[in-house]
Amino acid sequence: MDTKNFKVNKENSTIDWIGRKVTGAHNGTIGVKEGNFRFEDGKPASGKFVIDTRSIKILDIEDAETNIQFANHLASDDFFNSEQFPEAYFEITHTEPGDQNQYYVTGDLTIKGITHSIDTSLQIVTTDNTAILDTKIVVDRTKFNIKFRSSNFFTNLGDTLIYNNFDLNIHLVAEAY
Repeated sequence: MDTKNFKVNKENSTIDWIGRKVTGAHNGTIGVKEGNFRFEDGKPASGKFVIDTRSIKILDIEDAETNIQFANHLASDDFFNSEQFPEAYFEITHTEPGDQNQYYVTGDLTIKGITHSIDTSLQIVTTDNTAILDTKIVVDRTKFNIKFRSSNFFTNLGDTLIYNNFDLNIHLVAEAY
């Protein structure tokens, strides 16, 4: 069996997020702290990457003061509680090959110390020394105790309601070692 290990290059990897509310959406980035993947016979066998919750940036708010207030709110206990939980994780637990570099992946997503199984598809392009992994994970924030302005927990929110699902568009570049 041909086994290859890859380490995520955090400088070349990106995670973009989109959160939606009644009156629109916000978007930004969040940093990748580290990650490793193991391939057996050219197929993903295992992997894990770590997200730095303290690195949340908002890209759609230009006013500096408002941007800082929003970033601090996302880092607070209303959302990610980044001081107590500076890292979130995604660990692959199962893969099934699909068509054209696609894999159906089940993995454990951990946010705020709470873990739930997530199904997604993962596109992987590999060369001898590099693996590029792309996926979109739709996260129901209420499963991770992120309840702020959720209609599941509060009534009469009107146009202040924030939808429960947010998207993580993940692009990881990993290098063989």
